[in-house]
Amino acid sequence: MSETRVRYEKKDHVAYVTMDRPDVLNAMDRRMHTELAGIWDDVEADDDIRAVVLTGAGDRAFSVGQDLKERARLTEAGVEASTFGSGGQPGHPRLTDRFTLSKPVVARVHGYALGGGFELMLACDIVVASEDAVFALPEVRLGLIAGAGGVFRLPRQLPQKVAMGYLLTGRRMDAATALRHGLVNEVVPVAELDRCVAEWTDDLVRAAPLSVRAIKEAALRSLDLPLEEAFTASYPWEERRRRSADASEGARAFAEKRDPIWTGR
Repeated sequence: MSETRVRYEKKDHVAYVTMDRPDVLNAMDRRMHTELAGIWDDVEADDDIRAVVLTGAGDRAFSVGQDLKERARLTEAGVEASTFGSGGQPGHPRLTDRFTLSKPVVARVHGYALGGGFELMLACDIVVASEDAVFALPEVRLGLIAGAGGVFRLPRQLPQKVAMGYLLTGRRMDAATALRHGLVNEVVPVAELDRCVAEWTDDLVRAAPLSVRAIKEAALRSLDLPLEEAFTASYPWEERRRRSADASEGARAFAEKRDPIWTGR
């Protein structure tokens, strides 16, 4: 029981977060959620990190979601099951309800992304999937509910009737269908997955870090606002960006015909 559940590495302004339980298809137990919470805290606090790649270990799954064997043991022990969100649960707030995370997260998806694994993917900003990826919210077939955001995010990211079809039946969706519906940004052969992810992180790292954080905050926080209110709402990261040295660095570098040097300040 001494092994960690998540591998966490940093390189060239990118954090790599790998759910590391390949023997159980990266099922997420309470310990994994606790480890992930500490990692998301560090990602937000470390200004050297400009992008995150989230993936699962092994070649069979991104994650199949909740560790149901653990859930069965907890039920027998009298631990009440959770409902929507992670409040009161280990690892709160989890990525699926950590609404203030300002760094962009790229999901690197291969194999199965089921239940909570699919919900994790839906909470990411950019998704690159392999051709063998399979997505589903099978909770309805298990007497459960997609309470980590699936019932809320899927109807926001798909046409309503399409989303309800998947939510109410637990049917599976292949990678090509996910791409057609706009749930993923790219679908590539497994052998090209890392190259494609690296292209996205390279572009994210080249971008002005405060601009990236301000754009993510404004885009997501304004989704449910009327357009007029979106223009006048308060966005703390935008306030930081427009008062920063980086806000003038881009135009100066363009005028001097050189690459900008971003400080994040």
